[in-house]
Amino acid sequence: MRKGFQRTSSILHLIGNLLQILSILMLLPLILVAVYWGKMGEGPTTVAAFLVPAAISFSLGLILVARFKVGELGTQGSMLMCALGWLAVSAVGALPYVIALRAGCLDAYFEAMSGFTTTGITVFAGLDKMPRSILFWRSLTQWLGGLGILSFFLIVTFKGAVAHHIYGAESHKISSGRPAPGLFSTLRILWGIYIAFTVFGVAVLTLEKMPVFDSLCHTLTALSTGGFSTHDASIEFYSLAGHQNYRLIEYTITFLMILGGMNFLVHYRLFRRDYRALWDTLEIRWWWKIIAVFTVIIAVEHLCRSNAFIEMYRRGIGFAMTRIEQTFRYCIFQVVAVLTTTGFGTKDIASDFFGALARQVFLVMMVVGGCVGSTGGGFKVLRIAILNRLLRRELFKARISASASSDLVVDGKIVPDQEIQRIAGLFYAWILLLLIGGGITAVLSRHGAFESLSGMFSALGNIGPCYISVKDMIVIHPGIKITYIIGMLAGRLEILPVLLLFSRKAWR
Repeated sequence: MRKGFQRTSSILHLIGNLLQILSILMLLPLILVAVYWGKMGEGPTTVAAFLVPAAISFSLGLILVARFKVGELGTQGSMLMCALGWLAVSAVGALPYVIALRAGCLDAYFEAMSGFTTTGITVFAGLDKMPRSILFWRSLTQWLGGLGILSFFLIVTFKGAVAHHIYGAESHKISSGRPAPGLFSTLRILWGIYIAFTVFGVAVLTLEKMPVFDSLCHTLTALSTGGFSTHDASIEFYSLAGHQNYRLIEYTITFLMILGGMNFLVHYRLFRRDYRALWDTLEIRWWWKIIAVFTVIIAVEHLCRSNAFIEMYRRGIGFAMTRIEQTFRYCIFQVVAVLTTTGFGTKDIASDFFGALARQVFLVMMVVGGCVGSTGGGFKVLRIAILNRLLRRELFKARISASASSDLVVDGKIVPDQEIQRIAGLFYAWILLLLIGGGITAVLSRHGAFESLSGMFSALGNIGPCYISVKDMIVIHPGIKITYIIGMLAGRLEILPVLLLFSRKAWR
């Protein structure tokens, strides 16, 4: 019992530290309030929307830090702290929506959880007319969640031995290497790369004449593979508005999403001029192949369905090149957005632009997700590649001999049986949660099986777009929203920390 009390004390102390840091970050949107004062709804209400939650967060943090002491945490305790930390941060992060937008508590919490987990499902409409400080806060929550709220917390406070357990609880539970031996050095390098890419994205989009505010928000959410936009029409807004550089903007956003969806160890190697990093591992090869194959499949299906090949033949090479470029741009943008679980769109994935085959492919990509060590969600490309190798190994043993010894080798290293069992267990948990979430959605809504499953696919994969419209998502049953909140957190923390919350033994 004493051990359980010490663990709980440590968890609450660390959450207190986390809330204090969050209170400081919540003051950043006040810069936007000052810049747009008297415009776009900025004024005393938006000041209160951030000052009040910041004060609550800081005060509560002070109480927890003073009342409870930190001690040995262990693996289980770190997982519990991780899950509770994300729940607490989302609760405080929801308050600006309640105060400034008069949003309901459940909707506000849903939006905050969607932001911090970089899921991108939204229950808010009218984004074009929202206060800029609120839009910036939505984007900032996704940027902070991209590499992990607790990894940011660790680089600010660095809690020594406890830090290793916390980092392991929040990060993806599969070995992907580190750019440096020490944890603090690793975090410093990762966040340094992340910030450098952010500055690069804002600069490029601004040069392409996207408004500076939009450049900032879209870079924050593209790199974090979150997908919150400042417009209801998402990235398609610039095409509909006739922006002179909308094509360049779409290609730039695609590039930023690819950067976010790749293992950051690859970026580190590239910064060190090790260009083999772009092809010398199993995961990165699968990554490029998946993007290429799915883009071609969806593009060809669209061109065939719309009889575009006949029209291109009749109207000549100039028209054909324009049509192919347009289709390629739309399709690679959407493939990368879904695969990296970003959720941006130049086209709604439920629109007539995409056919039945494309919609099935999108569901597959929602499961696959980005690379290990990226900001992307999903089951991860490396795990899918390992499961494929596992299937091939079993087929080989069936052909030769059931007793034949055949180790599973990835990138020249034998994958331990423990890792294979973990991947298999996680995949089972994924499928189980998808079925449960899809079933709840089907029972509590008018949506069919396909739409219902896509909603849980979206939540658990931390992706955003699904075949349930934003309009329907706003008014969907509260029970479904709660299910998706759990799904978003489980997907971001890879299920185990969330399941431990419901285990009495974990608290003893």
